[in-house]
Amino acid sequence: MGQQILLNIVIAMIWMFLKDEPTPQQFIVGYIIGMLMIFLLRRFWPDGFYMRRLWSILLLLLLFFKELFKSSVTVIGQILQPKLNVRPGIFAYRTELKTDWEITVLSCLICLTPGTLTLEVSPDGQTLYIHAMDIEDTDELSEQIRGTFERAIKEVTRT
Repeated sequence: MGQQILLNIVIAMIWMFLKDEPTPQQFIVGYIIGMLMIFLLRRFWPDGFYMRRLWSILLLLLLFFKELFKSSVTVIGQILQPKLNVRPGIFAYRTELKTDWEITVLSCLICLTPGTLTLEVSPDGQTLYIHAMDIEDTDELSEQIRGTFERAIKEVTRT
């Protein structure tokens, strides 16, 4: 992916300097032309087209911000209630992620979301012990994590 980005920047720079006036607009045009060239030659790259992975990263970030906003509103709502109505607890979450990088990203995303905290990762890396501020159903919470963060991480790392 890094090689493709670097190649695309080089193509954009060459395009910009081949024009009469090197401007940022010419760089953008050159970048788009380079992106099209790399897309047409994508079968020769072992990782595929780099924009697909960048798009997956952007979607993961947007998903994180959406979950951050939702959980922040929930936590603020709980704090502002006169009587605290939460059921805190710790549950074990079995992940399908394989690499250390994937598990670390999942753990960090869980920790950065208000109301949840990853306490520990098992030695085999397949089970995360998570503290949640309000646990109604552990299976539902596990499916929510699996359907959002874990799925998005797989799209980033396995495309």
